Amino acid sequence: MKQITSVQNQLIKDVFQLQEKSKTRKKTQLFVIEGLREIEIALKNDYQLDYLLCCFDFLNEDLFHDLSKKVSNSTQIIEISKDVYQKIAYRESTEGIVTVAKTKSHQLTDLILPENPLIVVLESLEKPGNIGAVLRTADAAKIDAVLIADPKTDLYNPNIVRSSVGAIFTNQIATASSEEIISYLNANHISIYSAILQEAVPYFSQDYKQGTAIVMGTEATGLSNIWRNESKANIIIPMEGQIDSMNVSVAAAVLIFEAKRQRMI
Repeated sequence: MKQITSVQNQLIKDVFQLQEKSKTRKKTQLFVIEGLREIEIALKNDYQLDYLLCCFDFLNEDLFHDLSKKVSNSTQIIEISKDVYQKIAYRESTEGIVTVAKTKSHQLTDLILPENPLIVVLESLEKPGNIGAVLRTADAAKIDAVLIADPKTDLYNPNIVRSSVGAIFTNQIATASSEEIISYLNANHISIYSAILQEAVPYFSQDYKQGTAIVMGTEATGLSNIWRNESKANIIIPMEGQIDSMNVSVAAAVLIFEAKRQRMI
């Protein structure tokens, strides 16, 4: 097994750049995953690993041997020192293992949808933590796809990967412009329900049993007019306190599970 003990090693510099810069991830079509659980989920969902970087100061050898049996022969396994691991790892609780993986294509044409799909659309969300949290909810509810409209950050931002706790790998995800997504939804006879504060009806008053797209915007500015104009209905979560909005990931969970509840009746 090859060993790397210097933080000046070119591969380590490359990994650090993948963690820090979206343009590097885009150019190389590579990204970084930390932690055994996340790596195992990525493998289960057909992500290809280029490198597996292991620090045995933290990594349990039995767990490593179990994982090494699951990676392909093309994955290069490298032992790294504690100093190197601490240079490239975002978290100290990732069991001493970091991998470099290939990104996937996330085009609308890649989606495979069932009849009457349930979809969530996120327009222009800027906070990676919110995107990751919605992906976790989407996985929990086993919805059919998450569409990211007019993205403000790349999907493989390490904060999205980390906050999703592996759900970035389990969901069908596509990114496109709002116009492209609306055209796709209309072509597939999927009704649009836009979550907004103005001129909206209570979310529980609508029927989500047919093909449904629940559309969420940012907490600061909400959805753009194009979504308001294309909605079958604008929906709102009634607020009884003094605050007139909630975190987008919490609001998404309320709407998603109402749609799931209706579909179980």
